[in-house]
Amino acid sequence: MSKAIVAYFSVSGVTANVARSLARVEGADLYAITPAVPYTAPDLDWRNKESRSTIEMSNPDSRPALAENGPDLKDYDTVFLGFPVWWGREPSVVDTYLDAHDFSGKRVIPFCTSGGSDIGQTAARIRSLISPQATVDEGKRLGGEISPEDLSTWTEGLKA
Repeated sequence: MSKAIVAYFSVSGVTANVARSLARVEGADLYAITPAVPYTAPDLDWRNKESRSTIEMSNPDSRPALAENGPDLKDYDTVFLGFPVWWGREPSVVDTYLDAHDFSGKRVIPFCTSGGSDIGQTAARIRSLISPQATVDEGKRLGGEISPEDLSTWTEGLKA
């Protein structure tokens, strides 16, 4: 039987709520990707070219430190990877998490939350960052108010 984990990064709580619901629906473990230095509201001001997130996202090699690397993925077959969309992709702190783990033989299923942006080319970017022996689905933008029933419908479609 396959074992899944929902690893997610969230600042406002929207992605966290979706991740918790997804973990319940899938019977999966849950892990919060947590930066060593939490983001503040000024850090997230995308209009400010000097804000932390703007500086990080303008450098594709930026890797903000994590509070911890998280659980070893050796016991998992599937990793649901959740995050808000920042500048059309996953936040740099998610890239730090990806760098910290071996995804060989894993199925990675990205999901994002966003007020208006879709998941874009995130799957291609994730593929470029992890082991070529991993499978990365295209992923999906999930609304912050998605019901457990809709999550179940989505994940059942992944099994087809």
